[in-house]
Amino acid sequence: MKKIITALCLSASFSPAAFASSPDFPHIEVSGKGEILVVPDMAQFSVDVVENKATAAKAKQAADKAVTGFLARLEVQGVKRENINSGNIRLTPEYRYPKGKKPELVGYKAIRNITVTVMDLNKLNGYLDKALGDGINRINQIELKTSKEKEYIEAARLEAIKDANEKANSLAKGFGTAVKGVWKVSYHNNYSQPVLMKSMRMDAASGASESYQDTQMVISDSVSVVYRLKN
Repeated sequence: MKKIITALCLSASFSPAAFASSPDFPHIEVSGKGEILVVPDMAQFSVDVVENKATAAKAKQAADKAVTGFLARLEVQGVKRENINSGNIRLTPEYRYPKGKKPELVGYKAIRNITVTVMDLNKLNGYLDKALGDGINRINQIELKTSKEKEYIEAARLEAIKDANEKANSLAKGFGTAVKGVWKVSYHNNYSQPVLMKSMRMDAASGASESYQDTQMVISDSVSVVYRLKN
């Protein structure tokens, strides 16, 4: 785990007139940010099952069959059912539009999206290979994640607090004073940036496995603090 401290733009104010809501004592306002670079150890990917048939019933049956086959292949690979979300089916009519004539119904399209959470990144490529089957010919998205996200967010938060304290003490010292204490803390939402791999054809999935190993994701957090200064 590699730590990076990135400074945000900050503002310092020693005058109570600087902001309408500023406290009536000497103070300084600082923003701190902490970032953690993490190597992903899990992933999530989604595929679409698409079937075109003459009737809605046949399209649904074909889509359900493809989904059942895919789930069976994943089960053999050791994927737990709770890590699979097969979603609801969407049925839409398909029309042909002859020039100068009314639209003609030519059949129905059934679409089901399946999302799979991969707890072991080393097994991702094997799951992608097993995704290939009737009705499935494309992976929509691969999202690389970490199983220790909460732990890394906490680490990034502590780095953000440390960053704010260091900048406040440095600025106060530079102006010939010192920090007396904390008056106000504004916490910003933490930010986890998963790595999104572009969609790909199934026959190209096997060539992508090498790109997972050296990938890094960023987890960051930030905080704004108003410090009281010594008179």
